[in-house]
Amino acid sequence: MKLACVIHRFGADIAGGSEAHCRVIAEHLAARHDVTIVTTCAKDHVSWADHYPPGESTAGPLKIRRFRVPRPRDLWRFKDISDRVFAGGATAEEQDQWFRENGPDSPELLAFLSEHAADFDLVLFWSYRYADAYFGVPLAGRRAVLVPTAEADPLIHISATGRLFAKASGFVFLTPEEVELLGTRVPADAPSCVIGCGLEAPPHVPDRSRVDALGLPGDYALYLGRVDPNKGCDTLFRFFRLYVDQGGRVPLVLAGPANMPIPEHPLIRPLGFVEEAAREALLQHARVLLMPSPYESLSMVLLEAWNHGVPALVNGRCDVLRGQTLRADGGLYYRNAAEFVEALRFLLDDEASARTLGAQGRAYVDREYRWPTVMARLEPCLEAVAARAGITP
Repeated sequence: MKLACVIHRFGADIAGGSEAHCRVIAEHLAARHDVTIVTTCAKDHVSWADHYPPGESTAGPLKIRRFRVPRPRDLWRFKDISDRVFAGGATAEEQDQWFRENGPDSPELLAFLSEHAADFDLVLFWSYRYADAYFGVPLAGRRAVLVPTAEADPLIHISATGRLFAKASGFVFLTPEEVELLGTRVPADAPSCVIGCGLEAPPHVPDRSRVDALGLPGDYALYLGRVDPNKGCDTLFRFFRLYVDQGGRVPLVLAGPANMPIPEHPLIRPLGFVEEAAREALLQHARVLLMPSPYESLSMVLLEAWNHGVPALVNGRCDVLRGQTLRADGGLYYRNAAEFVEALRFLLDDEASARTLGAQGRAYVDREYRWPTVMARLEPCLEAVAARAGITP
């Protein structure tokens, strides 16, 4: 089939879960299909300022079409419309405007979809909350497949999202919790599947030289991803300092770009964005992965940690993280500061139990998230959408 994958920003140097998910799924679809990435020139998800050059390019097997974002996000205007929409009672026009202000607002991208969506057999859209998906799905019509990456945040409850979901011909979900969250908002007769994300088995011989080159100690707890209040990092810092105040001595290593101040503390080690090889080495040698996010549709980082046999400590108030951890039996979850401290101590002090949890996580990945298993779920779903829409590749 000829497929388009629409994503708000795209690049191997972008630290974002839905962006990474789109990239790796598209790469694996390209083994059997002709795949084009339709995206913007933006790199920063806050301003949407143009960064990459517009036009056509390639990345391995993928064709890329980038479009300008002529109007970067105005944070004051976005806050104002958000206050109105989430207070309840916003009109349909105001809800549409929320998506424009959230961005990325790229008229060129939407014009491309309006003119060329029919050139593709299917058009896959990642992340319902962004303007390219919200306004693009209706343009693709019967060819539209939505990968919602939905989280349990207030946006899921506004009426505009229901209107969007009704217009998609098929759905690709990441976890059972996401399916339950969306419930009856998804048309019952629309083809769908739950795929998560695939992973390759890691090297059997860990290479510690890259970790040593970063000047890290032998033992560390790892947070991997964007350092952001929306990812629960403010709470993570408070809870970790309580762990230190109560005698903890294992440092917290942060690997990812920061969108908030990071406390200056001798046991908090920010590394910023790290290249793929260093990222893998950090995962291989971490004692525990910390996942404080309150909202997730799927934690790929959690799967990556289990892929290396690393146990996890996750925010139990996030249904998706708790569900993933319970299904894998690959770690512990916490709901408050006291539980965080005790669970972190247990995972760091009881090495045998931590190894067992990490091994159970690895077995879970082996069962559910190797690429042949993931693609065996996705391919029939796409074929079913095409058949239902009367599209013959």
